Amino acid sequence: MGFFDKLMGEFVDVIEWTDDSSDTMVYRFERYGNEIKYGAKLTVRESQVAVFVNEGEIADIFGPGIYELETANMPIMTTLKHWDHAFQSPFKAEVYFFNLRRFVDLKWGTKNPLMLRDKEFGPVRIRSFGTYAMRIEDPETFLREIVGTDGYFTVDEVSDQLRNLIVSRFATIVGQANIPILDLAANYEKMSEFIEEKIAPEFSAYGLELTKLLIENISLPPKVEEALDKRTGMGLAGNLDDYLKYQSAEALGAAGSGSSAAGDAMGMGMGFAMAQQMAANLGGNTSQTNHSQQSHAAPPPIPKAQTYHFAINGASEGPYTLEQIKHKVSTRAIDRKTLAWREGMSGWEEAYNVDELRTLFGSMPPPIPPR
Repeated sequence: MGFFDKLMGEFVDVIEWTDDSSDTMVYRFERYGNEIKYGAKLTVRESQVAVFVNEGEIADIFGPGIYELETANMPIMTTLKHWDHAFQSPFKAEVYFFNLRRFVDLKWGTKNPLMLRDKEFGPVRIRSFGTYAMRIEDPETFLREIVGTDGYFTVDEVSDQLRNLIVSRFATIVGQANIPILDLAANYEKMSEFIEEKIAPEFSAYGLELTKLLIENISLPPKVEEALDKRTGMGLAGNLDDYLKYQSAEALGAAGSGSSAAGDAMGMGMGFAMAQQMAANLGGNTSQTNHSQQSHAAPPPIPKAQTYHFAINGASEGPYTLEQIKHKVSTRAIDRKTLAWREGMSGWEEAYNVDELRTLFGSMPPPIPPR
């Protein structure tokens, strides 16, 4: 083996990159003096792209495959070096491998609460967090705009900037949407898609593609959540009598834990109950004394007839009285599965499941079966 043969053997003849990490986006192939042997083998695997940079200028780009580095396979490099014929000597170039796979489960979230104006609760603060996925879409743009001369570029180096973009657009979109706080959870998917669509061009400016964005949670301050829980509890109580029973049950449950607040709540509930009982007894005695006066008093107002609304052909119709409903049942305008609602019901129910309406269907024969 001659001296020049030995010298040629010192140069790199195999260029490849196998990534054993989960967060590396760009890797620069390192070798002494950036020298590559003529005819060296370049291996680019699936989900990879190899970019050759000559004297700070992007030259040839290779997709997945195995290449033998010659003038025929490197047209741009050949033009930059003014090689008019096949060269046989080593050449210098930086080789960057780009990982094109999708990077998933990246986190985003609001560092500070966002101030919003809600129609029902007024000014409120919310926090939100979620995940997103992205990948390198344009290696040339990503190299110019983000990577530069970094020889080992990871997701962490760009994730903070991407997270700031998402949070900024999230605050703007939620503020302009005018969605009530209590309805935000029902709109997570639509809001995620809308934010993804708005942010995608800004990711593209970095040579990246935002492939997915998810909102996992939007939360309120603890005190606001506590107030909502109390409001929900009062809504379940319905009236004062039921609310006192509810408070008493809560106090008894807390009393088992030895809480002083539980004793106070139970005492308050018992006080309300005793006051209510005394008022009832006093009212009974007074009614006996003034019986003769009440006999000449005006009669009480006639109770208002119960009415119902029905969901017919996708629209709410009503209110209808029981007589009107009976007529519509006879004409089959309303059947057992027609959704019904009246004041005091928490939601729509099928007419047959409402006790007051069930009797209207009992005497009707079932529909005639098809022949």
